[in-house]
Amino acid sequence: MQTALAQFFDADVLAVAPGLIGAVFAVDGVGGVIVETEAYRADDPASHSFAGPTERNRAMFGRPGTAYVYRSYGIHWCFNIVCRPGSAVLLRALSPVLQPERMALRRGRTEPKLLCSGPGRLCQALGIDLAQNGLPLDRAPFTLKLPEEAQAIEIGPRIGITKAADRPWRFGLKGSPFLSRRFAAIPPQQ
Repeated sequence: MQTALAQFFDADVLAVAPGLIGAVFAVDGVGGVIVETEAYRADDPASHSFAGPTERNRAMFGRPGTAYVYRSYGIHWCFNIVCRPGSAVLLRALSPVLQPERMALRRGRTEPKLLCSGPGRLCQALGIDLAQNGLPLDRAPFTLKLPEEAQAIEIGPRIGITKAADRPWRFGLKGSPFLSRRFAAIPPQQ
């Protein structure tokens, strides 16, 4: 039997990524409100799954609603949630509301804007590393409460990648001060 959370993630990543904006996410009780995500599909040249399963990306081909954690540039961890096989949502930023003092200790900083604004900062603040790779989000150490109503969302191209960077697959909570980067203003149509 599939849990409600697994059913939510067993969908196109372009529906799941904006649907996570406004959700409350925590690891061992430390977390906040998701304010920024990016979508990666199996047929997306920017996705780790594009060339097929490997040891590193095996979790991306697992059950919907599981964690995919990897190290970026050999420096920091990035946290994704698996959707349909080979697709995942990257969590880019949170509003730090649950135990921000623990986040500050882990990050060595106290400025709320700098605790979880960016995938590496988010993982450091929440204590995420390879130990969570492949774990289901419907049980400890994770908690995830989906938003009860639609959020005002901004959409734009993904950042920090070189392939398929123009795809508007980055989603953010409109007006949030905790985004990793502002969304560019879209010029009015003529």
